[in-house]
Formats: sequence, C-alpha cells, structure tokens
Amino acid sequence: LFQFGWTHVTLLIVVTQSHLIIHNLFEGMIWFIVPISCVICNDIMAYMFGFFFGRTPLIKLSPKKTWEGFIGGFFATVVFGLLLSYVMSGYRCFTCPVEFNNDTNSFTVDCEPSELFQLQEYNIPLVLQSVVGWKTVRMYPFQIHSIALSTFASLIGPFGGFFASGFKRAFKIKDFANTIPGHGGIMDRFDCQYLMATFVNVYIASFIRGPNPSKLIQQFLTLRPDQQLHIFNTLKAHLVDKGMLGSLEDA
Repeated sequence: LFQFGWTHVTLLIVVTQSHLIIHNLFEGMIWFIVPISCVICNDIMAYMFGFFFGRTPLIKLSPKKTWEGFIGGFFATVVFGLLLSYVMSGYRCFTCPVEFNNDTNSFTVDCEPSELFQLQEYNIPLVLQSVVGWKTVRMYPFQIHSIALSTFASLIGPFGGFFASGFKRAFKIKDFANTIPGHGGIMDRFDCQYLMATFVNVYIASFIRGPNPSKLIQQFLTLRPDQQLHIFNTLKAHLVDKGMLGSLEDA
C-alpha cells in the first residue's frame, strides 16, 4: 500500500504535470515563466509578510503559515504579475508560440504578436480616477489575464503545499528528500507548481486558444489527395455561398 500510494502521487505530480507544462510551453514561454514566477513570488512574499507581521495561524497542516503572510503575499504577487507581464509582453521570444517550420525542418519562435501582446488603452473606473489622477491607462491585455494567474497562484496554489504537507504527515516524514540542504527535495519546492500547471492549461484551453490556421494547414497537407480535394471543394462552395470568393476573384 505504501508503494502504491507513492506511485500514484509520483504519476500525478511528475508525469501528468510535466505533460501539461510542455503544452503550456508551446503556447509561448510567457505562459510558463509568468505562472511559475508568481508561485515563487508568492512563496517568498508570504514568508516575508509572515515573518514580520504574522500573528494568526492559517492552517494546522502548516503551523508556520499565517493569515498575514497569506494576504500580504496575495497583493504582492498580483503587483509582481502585472509588472512581469508588462516587461515580457514586449518580446516576441516570450509571446510567440513554438511552431514547426516545414521548410527548415525545425521549430521556430517568430510571429506577429497577437492582440494579447499589443498595447491598448483602457478607461479607469470613475472610483479610481480621483485616486490615481488618470482617466485612461495603456497596458497589454495579457496583463489582465496575469491578474487571474497571480490570483490563483496566491489563493489556490498554496493548497498544493498544504496537500503535500498532509501527505508527508500521513507517512510520518518531514521532507520528500534531502537534495537541497535546509529545503528538502525538489518536490518540496515544487509542491505548488502542479496545481498551477493544471490551471494554466485549462485557462488557455478555455479563454485563449483559438483556431490556428498554420496548424490546420499542416494537418490538411498530411491527408490523402482525395481528402484534400474534398475539403477544397467544400471550402470553395462555402466561400461562394457567402459571396467572398467572387469578390476575391474580381479583385
């Protein structure tokens, strides 16, 4: 039973989450770096706020965690996520998804930045205008998504650590390993990351990912000639019905 439990936890935390992280990486490095950085920032700031201001215990599974650290870490992580997202959104190497180039037979990271990574102007709510003194603010749409990512990293992500603490207590051990002196093993440092990887993958699938023409064309070219011809005729008939093909031919 002991080995059975360890096997399932290893598969859940290592194999499954690694698979999801790879999927996130292919959407762009920013979807990997920002979430894990938010988790790291939350760990550090929660410790700092708890060390200096902590008075109220948060949960029995982790006696050293306090409400003051939990709340302070939340606000600090949201601000950090906004700043990091602003910096990274200006670089294509972080924002462009990884795509396979058939001509060079290699993976490339180069694209025209999507609307998520183009500066836009937003109106500030009337309640805040008197406080900040601005009516509008220019920011990247991805920064709005970063608020959701940093909020999850601060409020829900730590429960991955609570789960790991409960699991270790059930087996009467302090750490998963002693690879890092004073910090336990690798899994003790990444106990919050597996929840974050799952959330980011679901978030991208639900709110971000849309049809990708280049991927559709790659799949189209792998079909048999008769299947390609069938798709071509179907698409042609659809465009003719909409009147788009005629206008293109005239042009």
